[in-house]
Amino acid sequence: MDKKDCIRKIAEDLLVIGVKPGGVLMVHSSFKSLGPVPGGIETVIEGLKLALGPQGTLLMPGLCWEAVSGEQPVYNVRTTPTCVGAIPEYFRRMEGTLRSLHPTHSVCGQGALAAELFERHIQDTTPCGQNSPFARLKDYGGQVLMLGCGMLRNTSIHAVEEAAGAPYLFVPDPVEYTIVDCDGKETKALHRRHADFPQNFDRVRPHLLGRGLVEGNVLQATCHLYDSRALWDCALDMLKKDITCFIKE
Repeated sequence: MDKKDCIRKIAEDLLVIGVKPGGVLMVHSSFKSLGPVPGGIETVIEGLKLALGPQGTLLMPGLCWEAVSGEQPVYNVRTTPTCVGAIPEYFRRMEGTLRSLHPTHSVCGQGALAAELFERHIQDTTPCGQNSPFARLKDYGGQVLMLGCGMLRNTSIHAVEEAAGAPYLFVPDPVEYTIVDCDGKETKALHRRHADFPQNFDRVRPHLLGRGLVEGNVLQATCHLYDSRALWDCALDMLKKDITCFIKE
């Protein structure tokens, strides 16, 4: 299989499991899980874009909390690297990729609605607040794809935890960050950081079965695809019953 065939195969696999052409798709990923990929990461991204089509919007987490901290509190939207894998980092560096203005939990995107989804993120002072693309995705009929990385960790659920007021989320003291935009303009802002706590987000899986969760393969990767609104409804129900449900061992 050459690169072009692989791009088509990835797109076909994505459409079979239910990716919506013209939709908004947040992708969490593991490149290694896909097996051999002619053309590497570029092929994967082109396959995702082919499945979404010209009216679609492709999003990936641009998290950089490892590089941007209390000891190194400067976030540069153009140059600060991500810390969530090879595919998001490659996507961040691609021509045409936008990135939201958030010092630790930015999102990268291309497509019709990326700029609109990103425009309010700078207003948040927590990692996954109400203005973040992680929270707003549900309002756009968006989907979340776990591409070969399982469901144990999921930044989208952090947004649900924040909305539910989970008491374990934040370290006590905020950090003053310097945020540097695409034009080099600097803005200082106080932000709260997430604490270090267990993340057992795969516990939402049984609740999503029958509510739109589809599991299948893209190349050799086992994938989970679900509707963002369904995820919010299920996770909020779980947190209302037990606010510690995702952090219990």
